[in-house]
Amino acid sequence: MNLDWLERTELLIGKDKLEKLSKSNVLIVGLGGVGSFAAEFICRAGIGKMTIIDGDTVDPTNKNRQLPALNSTIGQSKAAVMASRFLDINPDLELRVIDKFQQPEDNINLIKDESFDYVMDCIDSVSPKIYLIKTCYDTNQRFISSMGAGGKLDASTVKVADISKSYNCTFARTIRKRLKRHNIRKGFKVVFNHGELLRDSMKLTDGSNYKKSFYGTISYMPALFGLRMASEVIQDLTEM
Repeated sequence: MNLDWLERTELLIGKDKLEKLSKSNVLIVGLGGVGSFAAEFICRAGIGKMTIIDGDTVDPTNKNRQLPALNSTIGQSKAAVMASRFLDINPDLELRVIDKFQQPEDNINLIKDESFDYVMDCIDSVSPKIYLIKTCYDTNQRFISSMGAGGKLDASTVKVADISKSYNCTFARTIRKRLKRHNIRKGFKVVFNHGELLRDSMKLTDGSNYKKSFYGTISYMPALFGLRMASEVIQDLTEM
């Protein structure tokens, strides 16, 4: 494997930690605003094996915040666009691409059958997110989950904490409430923003694709969530 492109990473973290990353296997579920950046940061850090999942295609409204979204990629598979990008960064990457919306049982089987060192939950719909979190929790799979990046502007109020310590995040409150039904109250990291929520930015939907509403989103906020997720994963993997 030609690791010349990782010279600066090795200078910072050392050869041993870089070797750990090269032997790590990470699953990223969701390649939207948060997931696309989280996955790319993981790739550029030198992760050796990745599985990426997203069944959506690029829409013009994605261009303000999602890495795969360009005029030239509208209508294309997000998973395919990102896969091409990752292999262009690291041709030696062992990459599995799942270009479909996973059913709960699909993720259960995948996580049980595959030996992932980390799972990154970048799903932005409540029900699929709950299923993934419960699966990871029940199988003792190490994971991190993204909460709501919409409706907020202050980058300085983004934090990483145990789910039980998240606050002033509407999405996190919903997730905590739903998880209590499964007797899950703590035990995994989340990225959340405790800053002011701009409630006037919310828009109702027809309820399709598990979403009843969504908030307006600024360009940098999902990317920052992805950055914080990648930072936690990389540091945890290199300390194993």
